Amino acid sequence: MSHPGPSAVEITLSEDERAELLRRAESPDRRPAERARIILACAEGMSNAGAARAVGVALKTVRKWRGAFAAERMAGLEDTGPIGRPKADLVLSDVERDQLTRWARRAKTAQYLALRARIVLRCAEGGTNRQAAVDLGVDESTVERWRARFIVKRLDGLADEPRVGRPPSILLDRVEDVISVTLESTPGMDTHWSRASMAKRTGLSKSTIGRIWKRFDLKPHLQDAFKLSTDPQFVAKVVDVVGLYHHPPEKAVVLCVDEKSQIQALDRSQPVLPMMPGMPERRTHDYYRHGITSLFAAFNIADGTVISALHRRHRAIEFKKFLIRIDKAVPAGLDVHLVCDNYATHNTAEVRTWLGKHPRFHVHFTPTGSSWMNQVERWFGLLTDKLIRRGVHTSVKALENDITAWIEHWNQDPRPFTWTKTADEILNSLADYLTKVGADNEETEQN
Repeated sequence: MSHPGPSAVEITLSEDERAELLRRAESPDRRPAERARIILACAEGMSNAGAARAVGVALKTVRKWRGAFAAERMAGLEDTGPIGRPKADLVLSDVERDQLTRWARRAKTAQYLALRARIVLRCAEGGTNRQAAVDLGVDESTVERWRARFIVKRLDGLADEPRVGRPPSILLDRVEDVISVTLESTPGMDTHWSRASMAKRTGLSKSTIGRIWKRFDLKPHLQDAFKLSTDPQFVAKVVDVVGLYHHPPEKAVVLCVDEKSQIQALDRSQPVLPMMPGMPERRTHDYYRHGITSLFAAFNIADGTVISALHRRHRAIEFKKFLIRIDKAVPAGLDVHLVCDNYATHNTAEVRTWLGKHPRFHVHFTPTGSSWMNQVERWFGLLTDKLIRRGVHTSVKALENDITAWIEHWNQDPRPFTWTKTADEILNSLADYLTKVGADNEETEQN
């Protein structure tokens, strides 16, 4: 333990103060939690520099709050009132609040207008421009500009002012027509717009259509996949699994378990041509199949090591054998928490009976349709990219030998993944997306 330096004020806490500081230290609000941890560190006899290192803040921050607490106790940790010229109050009418909310949430709103709407809504909640800037991740000058513009011109103040120079050759109503048609319709029997079809529809040139789409980040030729879970226990399972990642139990190991089934042993019909300057590696599009195998893997979230087994079939019997392998590999004094998806082989009567006879095993199921929560899936992606996709194997045995060797090499220098999202962040992100989609659907139905 470090000792207070010559200029450090000694901090002694009463029981009530210590209890209150411990409570604040667990607060989700960063500022009061950080100040509480600083005072607790100082009360343990740390110097300012030691407390700064322990809490992860600047030395001057520790000096500030240590001195404030020594002078005013708990009251010294509260935020002081804003210094400088007071800001004009920003009060919204019901009509303005509804319109700003629609702009902020509507997926089809231009991003610059959505940001300005969020700035005004945040300022209407109170607080300083600096606090609003931090909450929204923008510069303080940006908040000042749009707050002032709104107070003077209200909703009209959030639009761009006319710019100096030659007026645009494409009127805004035609740009808006391109955007709305792109987002809300399809060209006849085709599934999506192209630059040529949109140019024919609007009378503009293909290059103009391309510039408009680029300006508003529209890419009709691309599509992505999604799947919203319909699991009635979605929230509970997200909290359970993410809680394991962020706060794994003591005297226990957390393993993400799954199977990569039907891995094919593929041999190309002609030899692979090696990479050369100006030419990538080349392989034939056709191949010979020599059979399949299934990989059972348990990824340790703490150190990144992998327990694995290969089987030619993928049934509950093989999964039970893999559980036995895990039981032998994990020291007897540790509990085993398994994160699994909802595949049928994970929940058969035979597997449940085995788990009942081994009480140190605890199974945590990811929500239906949410296998992305299982960290071993990310590890399977690495295995596929680095070995399987471009591998050439003339037999299943050769494929299994390469997979085994790759896993052994991985375990010599394993790399765990860092799960950053909390359960609340995941659920809030999903809720925000559903709100936007719901608002768009409701507005479409009204129109």
